[in-house]
Order: sequence, then structure tokens, then C-alpha cells
Amino acid sequence: MEKVRHLELDEADRRIAAALLASPRASWRAVGRALGLSERTVVRRAAPMFHDGTLRATVVRHPVWFPGLIPLALRIRCRPSRIRAIAATLARRPDTIWVDVLGGGDEISVILFLDGPDARNTLLLRDLPATPEVESWTSHVLLRVFPAAFDWSGGLLTDEELSGLRPPAPARPALLPIDHELIAALTEDGRASYADLARRAGTTPLTARRRLESLTGGVIRLATEVDLARLGIRAEALLWITAAPGGLEEAGRRLSRHPQVRFTAATTGPANLLVAVAAADLDALYRFLNDTLGALERVVTAEVTPILAGVKRTGLVRPGSL
Repeated sequence: MEKVRHLELDEADRRIAAALLASPRASWRAVGRALGLSERTVVRRAAPMFHDGTLRATVVRHPVWFPGLIPLALRIRCRPSRIRAIAATLARRPDTIWVDVLGGGDEISVILFLDGPDARNTLLLRDLPATPEVESWTSHVLLRVFPAAFDWSGGLLTDEELSGLRPPAPARPALLPIDHELIAALTEDGRASYADLARRAGTTPLTARRRLESLTGGVIRLATEVDLARLGIRAEALLWITAAPGGLEEAGRRLSRHPQVRFTAATTGPANLLVAVAAADLDALYRFLNDTLGALERVVTAEVTPILAGVKRTGLVRPGSL
């Protein structure tokens, strides 16, 4: 198969990509208005990024609205010689959201949305024990995901620019059967037109639009996936943080609002906060640890695990990662 050649991204391309990270279904006109660019310029620059796979849009379900889902984080240690094969196998599972290779190349971090206790027990009690390359693992239930980090834009946009891209949050609706069809279609293509969504769900474009607008009030999270290195991000890490019980909520909220934080969740296990950090370089990561994390009085310990390779993000396998 011929390898897709990615275009080089200049500053305008990166800012457009950042706008679509912050608001995945924003119209070209809205992106142009927020960034001070013409709609034509946005289309000319953004369309090739979606065409060559630089940008891809999808949705992720919020577990609070899907009681059968069990959000789980796994840390899996395995034989280094087989780590790519195991990561690839995990990435092909439809219930994995993130798959990263960590540390010294012998550990994989996985976030899964498992469909109920049977799926969880099958994975933990049958599949992992039956895999000889897997040496050990720990599992951590995600108790709460802090939503502020979902607005992450790589620090490439100002607060004013971001405010122009964020629609007001609608009231949360009751889920309808049509919503599951819309979510399935958006998982494949988060920027599918309302006409395409209506065709998949057996409804009208107007109804599809209204239902999607209501779902984005918290039922689903619209997401854009991009190789962060192409935005100038050179240092990614997962932080396993222990905060004093009374300071867990405050630490989670404050960290989730930081421009270098992509994901924050309260978890079970020895550490009670899982934080994904994306920094421009190692020095920026150091400053985050010293200045930002160090300023949180209720944080007791922090384990930093560098991300060597992102294999799957927001449910999408990274091109060329397997």
C-alpha cells in the first residue's frame, strides 16, 4: 500500500487544526471568523488535512449517559519484543479509546469503554491471562472524567478565539433510539453532513441537526484526532497522581483547565488522578511538573510515564502506528 504523504503544516494550518480540536464540527465560516481568516482560506487549508488523514473527526460517548459502560484504564507490562504486536491487537478492539506505548518500551496504557461486567471479566480474567507475552497488569476504573480538558487546543489559540468557537451548552436530553444511530455514524466520521447523518438514522437533516445539538450537551464528546508532533508537541506523558482525598476534586478541575492537559480523570487504585500532558518539549514538561503540579498543595505524589508512541487516540488508530 502506498504511504500517504502528509503536507507540511505552517502556522495558519496549525491554528486551523487547533480550532478544529477545540470545536470539531465548527463550520469553515465559524473557524475563519474566530481566527481572522476568510472562509475560502480555511477550506483551502483544512480540506487537504482531512483528506490525507492529518485530521480525523469522531465522537466518544460519556459513560454517565450510558450506564452499561465500564470506563477502565489498564497499565499492561509485556515482553518488549512483542509490545508492538500487543498494542496493535488492543488498538483493533472496538472498545479501546486510547492505546499508548509508555516508558522504557515494556508498558502499554489503555483506556477502554467496556460494555458491562461480562466484557470486563472476559478481558481481565480470560484474555489477558491467556496472553503469554503479557507479564502483569493493573486496572483502574475511571470514576469521573473532568470535561474542561476536552477544549484542548494545544495552546495555539487565545481565550477570545476559543470563545468564538464554543456554542452555548444545550440542556441534556433523554436518549432516543435515533440517537444511537447518529452516534454510530459520527464515530466513523465526526464531520459527516446532516444529510448523511439523516440517511443513516432514517430521519430528516433538520431532526438530525437538532438531536446532535442536544447530544453535545454532555451525552457525547465531539473530538478531532491529530498527530500532535505536527502541531509542535514533542513531549507527551501520563501522570499518575495521588491527591489527598479532600483535594481530589480541586486538583482534577485545576489540572483539566491547564492548556497543556489533554485528559484528566479520577481513578481507583494507588493513584487517584490520571492526567495526559502534551508539552512543546521536555523543558516545558519540566516547568509544568515544577510550577503547575508543584503549586497544588493537596498533591502527595506523582509518577511521570513518558509516552513513546500513540497507537490509538479517541477511538481512532493512528495511521502508520501499527
